[in-house]
Amino acid sequence: MSNELLAVVDEHDCIINHRPRREIHTLSLRHRAVHILVFNDSGQLLLQKRSLKKDLNKGLWDTSAAGHVDQGETYAVCAPRELTEELGVSTALTALFKLEPTPALGMEFIQVYECRHNGPFNLAEEEIDEIRWLNRDEVDKRVDDNDATLTETFRIIWRHYRGYIMQ
Repeated sequence: MSNELLAVVDEHDCIINHRPRREIHTLSLRHRAVHILVFNDSGQLLLQKRSLKKDLNKGLWDTSAAGHVDQGETYAVCAPRELTEELGVSTALTALFKLEPTPALGMEFIQVYECRHNGPFNLAEEEIDEIRWLNRDEVDKRVDDNDATLTETFRIIWRHYRGYIMQ
């Protein structure tokens, strides 16, 4: 995983190089990722607790599914792959918004998607320790309280999502 090649991109999200994942993170180079928000028919959001085996954000709650855009992939190809790899499901995804890379976001351009799915899910054990459905008001409260058990990336995405759906 740490040696997988990822695209290094410029400030306009144009590919300028390919480097190993570990180097990209160590050098804080701009790169690409997707995050997917899975909602059920009751409007609850599925959160995943990142595995303690992960190199970043171990044991923290994060978006439903997420991952780096692999070499040769687009955001649109990566998102359904990550949904299948992490949660074992396939469903239609809607692209919502794209966040610009910042140090708080690990220098990732992040394309955020959403979908509807009620499960069941087949979790990637090396990626996810647990999943949980939360009502939106509970997510709002935890994000507003800067709950340290949530990844910073998720808190940023959720704040942006709230603004996006209010438009």
